[in-house]
Amino acid sequence: MKVETSLLDNGLAVLTVPMPELGSAALGVWVDVGARHETAALNGVSHMLEHMAFKGTARRSARQIAEEIEAVGGHLNAFTSREQTAYYARVLKDDVPLAADILADILTQSAFHPDELERERQVIIQEIGQAQDTPDDLIFDMLQEATYIDQPMGRPILGSADNVARLTRDEISGYMADHYRAPAMAVVAAGAIDHEQVYRLAQDYFAKLGPRGNGRAEAARFTAGDRRDDQDLEQVHLAMAFDSVGYDHPDYYAAQVYATVLGGGMSSRLFQEIREVRGLAYSVFAYASPNADGGTIGLYAGTSERDAGDLVPVIAQEMAKLVVDATEEEVARARAQLRAGFLMGLESPSSVIETLGRQWLIHGRSLPTEEVLAGLARVDAAAVRRFAEATMRSRPAVAALGPHGAIESPARIAARFG
Repeated sequence: MKVETSLLDNGLAVLTVPMPELGSAALGVWVDVGARHETAALNGVSHMLEHMAFKGTARRSARQIAEEIEAVGGHLNAFTSREQTAYYARVLKDDVPLAADILADILTQSAFHPDELERERQVIIQEIGQAQDTPDDLIFDMLQEATYIDQPMGRPILGSADNVARLTRDEISGYMADHYRAPAMAVVAAGAIDHEQVYRLAQDYFAKLGPRGNGRAEAARFTAGDRRDDQDLEQVHLAMAFDSVGYDHPDYYAAQVYATVLGGGMSSRLFQEIREVRGLAYSVFAYASPNADGGTIGLYAGTSERDAGDLVPVIAQEMAKLVVDATEEEVARARAQLRAGFLMGLESPSSVIETLGRQWLIHGRSLPTEEVLAGLARVDAAAVRRFAEATMRSRPAVAALGPHGAIESPARIAARFG
């Protein structure tokens, strides 16, 4: 993947990956702001701003935005995470200028019409209600809260219904003015594009963006809390998080490989033991979740009330085994999964711009493909065993949803780790 990079005079980054064999392109704007940048009173504002950006500008109504992009067969979307917000379009080659125009319009000329704001409040409140009615979504918000108690990193991305109901137009537009600044943004494009064309478009549309504001996020502190909700559900949903490393840590790749060996696929330790051998769960997996200043190793399993008491002991058993018997064969298999997933993603313009945008905001550069593959290749079984030992010394954060009475007490769980 050959990345071309330029900076506007105001500090805005422009990154492109030409893929001349394609007839379409992905174009996006990544912004270095998310839920962890919010105060408690403004929790949910990043996500609400993402919604409102599509609800009309000085030049276009919400309907016109939708109709113009769909009139050329393209699509426009966005997402908010805890650390970043992204807006992106996928269009045919000839329609890249239109996509850039629309993206710039919604990000620099949003009108925040009062009537649209009132309608969108109700839409987001419905979205919050849907998430609260979806156990395998709610459990991860509960886990995040237990992992980072009373911190921005632990609050839900959607915010609360109460917050959404009272956020004002001035608060939303002020938040945008404070955080949507040139050095905290990147224009990224991949596919049937030319770097000079994208640079000129960025210059035309974003050159007036101001310098970086005061948008530093509060440092995240792992707190290992315990959050349980005895809802009337068919299954018990259990999630756990262990203190881990961030994007810039030397063990970043070891964390990715470890999580894959532990629960990253059908051949993983947890899938084989919990699902295939014991039949305790239909869904069980592990994942590494890094952030700018730390991260977690997360686990999830859903099981019946009858079998819930067996989950934590089996998870602890499998994690303890990895400390002493992680094999080169399974580590090589995990590396192959991660390597293939990364390389396959480079074949999709949409995946490429997501990688580019995230890397630039995190590292201030795009990571060469060779560097990523070399990082994975360096992880051997000894590195996984060492990382497994460090993880076992971390008392976990725990979230349980449903008839969780059989799940071990916080003290009993803590005794298995730490």
